Amino acid sequence: MPLRQEIVITGLGLVCPLGIGSSEVWPALEAGKSGVRTLSRLEPEGLPMKIGGELPDFNPKPYLPNRKVLKLMSRDIQLAVASAALAYEDGKLDDSSVAPERIGVSFGAHTMMSDLADLEQVYQKCVQDGKFQFSEWGEGAMGSVFPLWMLKYLPNMPACHIAIYRDARGPNNSIIQNEISSLLAFNEAIRVIERDRADVMITGGTGVKIHYIYSNSWHRYESYSKQTEHPEQACRPFDQDRDGQVAGEGSACFLLETKAHAKDRGIPILAEVLGYGVGTEHVPHGKKATGKAIQLAIQNALKEADLSPEQIDYVNAHGLSTVVEDELEARAIQSVLGDTPITAFKSYFGNASAGSGALELAISLLALQKGKIPPTLNYETPDPACPVNVISGEFLEVKNPICLKLSFTQAGQAVALIVGARD
Repeated sequence: MPLRQEIVITGLGLVCPLGIGSSEVWPALEAGKSGVRTLSRLEPEGLPMKIGGELPDFNPKPYLPNRKVLKLMSRDIQLAVASAALAYEDGKLDDSSVAPERIGVSFGAHTMMSDLADLEQVYQKCVQDGKFQFSEWGEGAMGSVFPLWMLKYLPNMPACHIAIYRDARGPNNSIIQNEISSLLAFNEAIRVIERDRADVMITGGTGVKIHYIYSNSWHRYESYSKQTEHPEQACRPFDQDRDGQVAGEGSACFLLETKAHAKDRGIPILAEVLGYGVGTEHVPHGKKATGKAIQLAIQNALKEADLSPEQIDYVNAHGLSTVVEDELEARAIQSVLGDTPITAFKSYFGNASAGSGALELAISLLALQKGKIPPTLNYETPDPACPVNVISGEFLEVKNPICLKLSFTQAGQAVALIVGARD
């Protein structure tokens, strides 16, 4: 069943390791530049995480109307507000043409890790004879915590700060579901407009996986690449020599509205939202997903868009660059879409957690505008276990401007979003 209204994308902002804004990111893609590098923000000596898709010199201050609020913003929030500011400008939402009560926010995020400096003194107060004393934490040390510390790291705060920035007084929601967070938030934004609760929705996602806690803790449970001598070659989705994901960071933001509303505002349309689908499967503890959720998500998106597999020009794959996940994704895509060309943009900047889906969607929108699809970096040796048609080496010309963006989690949830133009 098609969407009840024609929903279009009219604004785009992105902040990622390739640059800030589309004017920096697209030339980097054309040059085949990788944003994966030896980490500078962490001290990688002694840490498992030594490389990542890192923004080396990000300065949030130019994007903030009030720089005093910086002390209330984790890096995830700073990236989100910056991408939103760029989207406002791109979609001309920085004027007064839309009533604040008719502007809403739906944004994806995930667990935000505290800066070590925020808790270092508190931690030291709990150490006695070289051991951490939990009793001291509850009885005395907690009083030394910055009073607004929690507001800096709650995952609903990106949506809050974005709304405050633009005085968006409409519906406000946050979706927290790892790598599919931003595409789930995108869908919620669509539904808010369909329910006539807002005229314009600000949506997207933000994520930071480059952090000491991720390095020391999550590194034990997630498969990360050990190809650290040449960081730019480490993330290689669907390639036979892939050996794990690469951590990243970034944010992307979009403006959604009906086609009629966009025309009334006189705003250029970047793409139309054609269909959306979700899929889930039960993954028992200690087991791996089978890919059934990915198949369902693709099938449901095609059904809502009223499109056949042959009408999809290319797939913007999740492409985690892990051995198991790439294989199950490839088989799921091939089972529904056959030899439809696919590309994977994590190869350029790694996995930005909740920001990944939004960042990769943003690049697909740029590709549709430019008429050519960026190839997958580092795809050199096809893997027989990944029977898909990977775009590699050269840009591929857009023939039918319809893209399917795919995101999923290792826990068995998947989302597929179809954007483009029917004409």
